[in-house]
Amino acid sequence: MPELDADGCRLSWTAGGPADAPALLLLNALGTTVDLWRPQIDRLAAAFRVIRFDTRGHGASDAPARPYTLDRLGRDALAVLDVAGVSRAHVCGVSLGGQTALWLGLHAPDRVNRLVAANTGVRIGSTGLWDQRIHDAGELGMPALAEPALARWFTPRFRQAHPETVDRFRRMLRDGSPAGYAGCCAALRDADLRADLHRIRRPTLVIAGAHDPATPPADGAFIRRRVAGAELLALDAAHLANVEQPDAFTAGVLRFLSRVPPR
Repeated sequence: MPELDADGCRLSWTAGGPADAPALLLLNALGTTVDLWRPQIDRLAAAFRVIRFDTRGHGASDAPARPYTLDRLGRDALAVLDVAGVSRAHVCGVSLGGQTALWLGLHAPDRVNRLVAANTGVRIGSTGLWDQRIHDAGELGMPALAEPALARWFTPRFRQAHPETVDRFRRMLRDGSPAGYAGCCAALRDADLRADLHRIRRPTLVIAGAHDPATPPADGAFIRRRVAGAELLALDAAHLANVEQPDAFTAGVLRFLSRVPPR
């Protein structure tokens, strides 16, 4: 994948689909890489120029050993759009990526067409939760975080029926950088968009998992209420709804992004 330098951090990114199609930026969840989007990529790339990148601290991108901020992650996303030559894009993110998408809707609305915020919230977890994850990543290592994460990411039914997919995500998390994971945990710990959410004016689709323990349906409902005109799609899934319910997720995103705006 090509690379770019964002504030001294090397980010690995990729683009696919028709060069003249509308651009769609996909943003990953904590602990995942661009492979998160494997269930969607073929269908999305048939209709859009799809741009993906490994969040700093993840995958093939650098993992600076310091706390990150949501502002920094948002500016990374803008740097990827810049190097890809994209002035405006649809933005779709899951979890941390969904929160970053909301940040873009607030702070760079001129770069955004439509927003999809999936399995996310404006304030995710608590300070104590993220401080504990930061401690565990540094002291226990990534393998210790894998099984609790998988229990949040997928329902028991899915884990039993699709062990090969679960194992792929287990390896993804275990192979991750402790410093990068901790850096993004710091961003989630410190991010709070509650006071500003109502300022988003881009068309927004919120996707929630009915069995999501990390960002429960109430988190998605809060976003829908606070963003004018936002829509809500509830799926029978846990935290990684795009993996557990790939067809329903992809169909919902395609319907929303392809809708002709009212005159």
